[in-house]
Amino acid sequence: MFSHVMLGANDIDASKKFYDAVLGALGCKPGVIDPKGRCFYFHEGAVFGLSVPIDGDPANHGNGSTTGFNVASTDQADAWHSAGLANGGSTCEDPPGVRADSNLYLAYLRDPAGNKICALKQMD
Repeated sequence: MFSHVMLGANDIDASKKFYDAVLGALGCKPGVIDPKGRCFYFHEGAVFGLSVPIDGDPANHGNGSTTGFNVASTDQADAWHSAGLANGGSTCEDPPGVRADSNLYLAYLRDPAGNKICALKQMD
């Protein structure tokens, strides 16, 4: 259904460092910077991008918005979360784990611009 996801970033270098680490934990190659200064990641047919907002206003997180990334295992979700914390991210919500009354293992982070992202593993 989706072709790509683009998030706003105030500091492309700081955001690239963060996303190189968290997406690298999922097996993604480092992002590439295009001539307009945007950063793009290409992985298994998906495109994820970072851009300074074109309207000149600062990037900010969407209240109620979350961008989710599938992970292959709970260990990969934990590695993703640790990589984010070590590279400029901050934890949010509950610690990584299975949520009560669900079959979902979730790990949440805020990126350097405050965007909320999540690693998700559906448990059997």
